[in-house]
Amino acid sequence: MKEEIIIAGFGGQGVLSMGKILAYSGLMEEKEVSWMPSYGPEQRGGTANVTVILSDDQISSPILNEFDVAVVLNQPSLDKFESKIKKGGVLIFDGYGINQLPTRKDIRVFRVNAMDAAIELNNSKAFNMIILGGLLKIKPMVKLENVVAGLKKSLPERHHKLIPMNEQAIKKGMEIIEEISI
Repeated sequence: MKEEIIIAGFGGQGVLSMGKILAYSGLMEEKEVSWMPSYGPEQRGGTANVTVILSDDQISSPILNEFDVAVVLNQPSLDKFESKIKKGGVLIFDGYGINQLPTRKDIRVFRVNAMDAAIELNNSKAFNMIILGGLLKIKPMVKLENVVAGLKKSLPERHHKLIPMNEQAIKKGMEIIEEISI
């Protein structure tokens, strides 16, 4: 198994955290892992993306030109990364952040209305965990219990009380992701 993933959006959407939790989850399963963040100097509000590679075999390079999966949370990220998804790959987007739908017909496209679900859960900070849940429903590359362990590893201890809420958000994302036809 090898999954090469890009997660992209604006700073403040939890893009880097999502990647870090995914990477920690892979480590918990003794996979080879690469986590490479990229963000502008603006941080909140600026563009941010993270490349995560999970593999059963050694990873030769963290630098990728194409991805198995792209998770995009805003229009600039869709515009930049849609063309870099491998043929037969997966594109996941939040319905709130995209105003021009993807156009490729050689990939599978999924929408997660994560912003709406976060509002429904009365917690805007759950947004990225809802997206992560959608990703894991389509590509179950790590087990949910290891994602929870990854949350414990990546969150400061003072925030561990939020882990059950994050787990609920992940499950919500698994429920609401839907494939769309282009």
